[in-house]
Amino acid sequence: MEYRIFESTDELALACADIFTALLKEKPNAVLGLATGASPVKTYKELIRRYKAGEISFAGVTTFNLDEYCDLPKDDKNSYYTFMHENLFDHVDIKEENTHLMDGNAADPEAEAAAFDAMIEQAGGVDIQLLGVGRNGHIGFNEPADHFTEGSFKVKLNDSTIEANSIYFDENPMPRYALTMGIGTIMKAGKIVLIATGKKKAEAIRNAVKGEVTPRCPVSVLQNHPDALLLLDREAASLL
Repeated sequence: MEYRIFESTDELALACADIFTALLKEKPNAVLGLATGASPVKTYKELIRRYKAGEISFAGVTTFNLDEYCDLPKDDKNSYYTFMHENLFDHVDIKEENTHLMDGNAADPEAEAAAFDAMIEQAGGVDIQLLGVGRNGHIGFNEPADHFTEGSFKVKLNDSTIEANSIYFDENPMPRYALTMGIGTIMKAGKIVLIATGKKKAEAIRNAVKGEVTPRCPVSVLQNHPDALLLLDREAASLL
C-alpha cells in the first residue's frame, strides 16, 4: 500500500484524474469501478472537463458502481444512480448500457448481487476501483464485522453510517439497507485508488496504514492488495 499527501483537495482531484486519464488513453475500453459520496466529486468534475476538452473519451468504457441503497426509488435524488448521472454519466460520452449499478429494489437481492459479480467477471474484471472510506473504516458499504465479506451482498447499515449519510435525506427516510460489492469483489480489481479528505477520516486512515489487517476496520484489507494507492489531504493524513 502506498499513500500520497496533498496540500489541497483540488490537487488531490487532479492527481486522481491523472490516473484515470492515463488508463483511458492506454486502454480506451477500460473497466472502471466507481464510487459515490463527496470524495470523488472533484475528480469527476475534472474528468468531465478533460472529456469536453477532447483529451479523453468514455465511449468504450464500462463501469460498475460500488453500491446502491435498498428501498429507494431509482430516480430519487439520493440514489446512487442519480448521483452518477448528475456527477459524471450525463456529461460524457459513455453509453448507458455500459454503466452498471445494482438494483436496490430487486425482488431477490442475493440473485441481483450474484449477477452483478458475474457481469464484472464477464467484462474481464475491474481495471481501477475508486474508493472512499467511512469514518468507521468501511469501504463500499462493508461495515466493521467479524469476517471479511466475499461477493456482493445486501448489508444492514450501521448507526454511524446512517448518521453520516442522513444529512442528505430530507424527504424520503434514510435507507437502512444497501447492496454493496463485497471485500472479495473489491480486492479483485487490478488497481485500487482510495480518496480520503478531512479530519473525520484521519483515524480510519491511520488504522488502514498502520493498524492490523482486520475486518473490524475493513479498509485495512488494502494492505493485502498488490497495487493500492491512498490519495490524502493533510487532515486525513494527520495521524500518520
